[in-house]
Amino acid sequence: MKKSVFYHAGCPVCITAEQEILTLIDNNQVEIVHLGEKRDQISVAEKAGVKSVPALVTPTGNVLHINFGATLADVKN
Repeated sequence: MKKSVFYHAGCPVCITAEQEILTLIDNNQVEIVHLGEKRDQISVAEKAGVKSVPALVTPTGNVLHINFGATLADVKN
């Protein structure tokens, strides 16, 4: 089964969202990607449709933008 992917940038909003996501989705069903640490994944997130973080990309390809921490443009800089 394909996993959901949770993208974040490490800010307080993102960390809180990550903690909440992990209470809702089994750790084996979600991949956590910290874009500040894995900058090569920014383009992957963009191609998936992520516009801001935190965001969850579901196995079906839907992007769920959760709260607002930063735009991907902010993360790139």
